[in-house]
Amino acid sequence: MVSRRLLVQVSVFVVLALLGLAGCDRGGESAARPAAVAAVPPDHRFTIDVGGHPVRMRLAVLEHERNRGLMHVPSMPEDEGMLFVFPQPQRMSFYMRNTLIPLDIGYFTADGVLQEVYPMYPGIEDGVLSGSSSIQLALEMNQGWYIRHGVRPGAKIDLAAVRTALERRGFPTGRYFGGH
Repeated sequence: MVSRRLLVQVSVFVVLALLGLAGCDRGGESAARPAAVAAVPPDHRFTIDVGGHPVRMRLAVLEHERNRGLMHVPSMPEDEGMLFVFPQPQRMSFYMRNTLIPLDIGYFTADGVLQEVYPMYPGIEDGVLSGSSSIQLALEMNQGWYIRHGVRPGAKIDLAAVRTALERRGFPTGRYFGGH
């Protein structure tokens, strides 16, 4: 006859083992980053060319980074922004919850071509939806940046620099751009 105490201990062990196994394969984006600490922190700025203009940008790659975005940022230099990187092309929607500065969002395809630019206003929580379902990158800049710099649909973002920035953050570029 098995003691009640032993049965409880075995049950607790089984539950803990199952929880441990569940944590091994998250299947989500957190599994995309290697276990080792990234070479550069998430708030590091990378200089990446957009339509012939150098932009210093942070990368928002993990879900929690993309969800936070530029919330609570009181101001941003003219040629600075945040690039949101997604694993595959999709229709995008961004909102401005807890965002203090007016922004423009540029939606780019996986081959780095700017498709659409929209203004976004502080505190507006209605999503700014892309017209295309082929969007893989979104770049938030200070409102009016795209117009002031003549960066219009058809302009390109330097994907080689984006790949290098992803690698420096510790992300496998093949997950985002098929390795080319």
